[in-house]
Amino acid sequence: MPLIAWAVAVWVTGLLIGAADVAAAPVLLAAAVMAVALLLTERAGAVLAAAFLLLAATSVISARVAVQRDARCRSAAVADTDFVRARGREPCGAGHGAMADALLAQRERAGAVIDRDFGADAPIVRALLIADTQALPLDLRDRFASAGLVHILSISGLHVAIIAEAVALLLGALRAGPRLAPALTILLIAVYVAMIGAPPPAVRSAAMLAVTVVTRALQRPVSPWAALALGAAAPLVDPRVATDLGWQLSVAGFAALIAGGTLATRSIPRRWRGWRRSLARDLIISVIATVVTAPLVAWTFGRVSVIAPVTNLLAAPVVAVMQPTLFLSLTFAMCGWAGAAQHVAAAAHPMIAALDRVASSGAAVPYASISVAPTLAVAIGAGIASVALIVAVSSRHAGRALSAGALAAAAVVWWPFLPTGSGELEIHMLDVGQGDAIALRTPHGHWILMDAGRSWRGGDAGRSTVIPYLRRFGGEVEWLVLSHPHADHVGGAASVLRTLHPPHLLDAAFAGTSAPYRAALHTAAQLGTTWHRARPGERVVVDGVELLTLAPDSAWTASLSDPNLASTIVMATFGRIRVLLTGDAEAAEEQWLLSRGVSLEADVLKVAHHGSATSSTAAFVEQVNPRVALVSVGFANSYGHPSSDVMAALRSRGTTVLRTDQLGVIVLRTDGVSLTAEASGERWTIPARRPSTVLEALTYR
Repeated sequence: MPLIAWAVAVWVTGLLIGAADVAAAPVLLAAAVMAVALLLTERAGAVLAAAFLLLAATSVISARVAVQRDARCRSAAVADTDFVRARGREPCGAGHGAMADALLAQRERAGAVIDRDFGADAPIVRALLIADTQALPLDLRDRFASAGLVHILSISGLHVAIIAEAVALLLGALRAGPRLAPALTILLIAVYVAMIGAPPPAVRSAAMLAVTVVTRALQRPVSPWAALALGAAAPLVDPRVATDLGWQLSVAGFAALIAGGTLATRSIPRRWRGWRRSLARDLIISVIATVVTAPLVAWTFGRVSVIAPVTNLLAAPVVAVMQPTLFLSLTFAMCGWAGAAQHVAAAAHPMIAALDRVASSGAAVPYASISVAPTLAVAIGAGIASVALIVAVSSRHAGRALSAGALAAAAVVWWPFLPTGSGELEIHMLDVGQGDAIALRTPHGHWILMDAGRSWRGGDAGRSTVIPYLRRFGGEVEWLVLSHPHADHVGGAASVLRTLHPPHLLDAAFAGTSAPYRAALHTAAQLGTTWHRARPGERVVVDGVELLTLAPDSAWTASLSDPNLASTIVMATFGRIRVLLTGDAEAAEEQWLLSRGVSLEADVLKVAHHGSATSSTAAFVEQVNPRVALVSVGFANSYGHPSSDVMAALRSRGTTVLRTDQLGVIVLRTDGVSLTAEASGERWTIPARRPSTVLEALTYR
C-alpha cells in the first residue's frame, strides 16, 4: 500500500476518534498510530511514525473544531423554530451555499419521482439510487442486516460502479471512439452523482472512476490503493464525512475488493479456469469483504452475518441487472419522459422482489447472524484488526500485519472489563420508529430503560436497536419500566429481559392483552425478575438519580378501558435537572395528575403519545414548562404524528423540540446543573430557564 493510502487511513481514524469525543481518545489515538507503524514494512522508522502521529493529532483537532462549530451553530439557533425541520443544515450557514442547496433540491426532486414511479418499492429504490435510507422499514433493514446484505442499501458507490460499467458497455455497442467513450462515461456519471445530491460514497466512486480512466488514457496507471486514497479524500474537505456510514462501507468494501482480488490471484490454482475460477474468486472476495466490514455493520446494526458470503454471491447478479434498470428509469423521469420511466420501473419490480427474497431466505437460515453490541473502543479495535487483515492478504510478508491484528484483538477482548460511566446523567431517546424507548444512563454507567420499542413479524426493536445500543456503552440495566401494554412500547421488552437481565421490572399493571406484553411478563417470571407495581409517591435511587413514580394508582386504573390512560409516569431527578417521562398518557390522565397537585415542572419532557393531539394539553404543558421536548415518532407514519398544533404550542413557549424522525437518536447530558444536547453528529448547549423572580435568579446562579 502506498504512503498516501496510509496517510488517509490515519487521518480518518483521527477524525473518528475526535468526533466521538471519548475520554480515552489519547489512548485510542496512540494505539492506532502504533498499529499503523507495525503494519508498515521496514520503512516504518521514527520519523515516519512521528509524522503519522502529528497527522492523527491534527485530524483529531479538526474533528473537534467541526463538532464545536456545529454546537455553536445549534446553540445560537435554539430560538429558531425551524432549525429541527432543516435536518442536516446548520442554521448559521457553515458548510452550505448555493451549490449545496441546488444539489439538495435536485435530490429531493429525484426522490419525488421515485415515490411516484415505484410506489411501495420507493423506500428501497431511494436507498439504491439516491442513498436515502430514512424511509426504509425496520423489518427490511433487519433482514438485510441478518443476511449480510445491508451494504447494498448503504453503499451508493457500488451502484455508481455498476452504472458506469453499463454506460461503458452501451457506448461500446454504439461504437463510440476509444477517446470519446471514457469522456462520456465520466460526464454521465458526474451528472448522475450531481442528480442524486452528491452523497460521499457516490463521490468516492466517481472520483476513483475518473482517476482510473484518465491514468489509463495517459498510459500511466496508478496503484488501486492510490486511486482509493484519492477517491476517499472527502474528509480532508469536510471532516464530518468520516462519520457517514455509506462512505465508511464504500471505502472498506472497495479496500476489501482490492485485497481479496490479490489473495485470489495468489491462492487460486492456475489450472482452474472459467466458472470454477470465477466462483472461487468471488467467494474469496465476499469472505474478505464480510470480515472487513463486520466492525461497521456490528456497530450500526448490532449483528454480524455468518451467511453473508453466500447471500452476496446470490445477490450480486440481481443487483448488476437491477441497478442500471433503476438508473434508466430515474434518467427518463428526470428528462420528463414519465411514461417511459414508469414502464422501466415496472420491469424493475421483479428484480427488487428477487433481491428481497435473497435477503429473506438468508435471514431465515438458523444462526445466519450473531447478535453483537461493541463499545466504541471495541469497534475501533476491531477496525484496526480489519485493516491488519487487508494488509496481511495484500502483502507477501504478513508478519507485522498479523502482530498488529493480534494486539488489536487482545484489546477488543480486554476493553469491556474496564469500568464505565461519565459522571453525568445521560438521557438517550432511541430511534425505534413509531414507538418508544428512552434510556437513562446514570453517572456510574448503569441503565434505566423505559419501554423497548415495537415488534413486527420475525423481529423487534429490542433485539435490533435497543440491546445493541445499550451494549455499545457498556453497563448493566438496573430497571426496565413498561409504560403500558401497547406493542409499540413493549414489543422489544421480552428480548431485553432475556438478553440484558434487568433485576427490576416496573409496570402499571393494566390488564393488557397484547402478545408482546404477555411475553414480557412471562419472560420476567421465568428469569426471576422482581416485578414492581407502579404506585404514586414511591421513590427509587440509582447512582444518585431519583425516580419518583407519579401515576397511575390502582383506583384510577380500575376504571379505565384504554391502556394509554394508565401509562406509567415517572419523574427522574439529578441535581437541579428534572426529566418527566410520560409514556402515552392522554388528556384525561394529564388532568388527573394535575388534580393531585404534584409538582410537574421539568427541564425535559418526553412528549406523550408521540406528540398526538390527544395529549400535551395547554394546562399540562404550562405546568411542566419544559426547556426541551423529546418526541419519539416514526418517519412519515400513518397516524399523522406528531400534531402540528402540539409542536407549534411547544415552540411558542421557547421549548426546544427534538424529534427522532428528523434527528435519529437524541442524547441529553447533564451534570445536575447545565444541560447539553447531541443529535445528528452535532452537540450544543440548552439555554438555562429564564428566571421570572429575583429568588429564582439567585437559585439558578
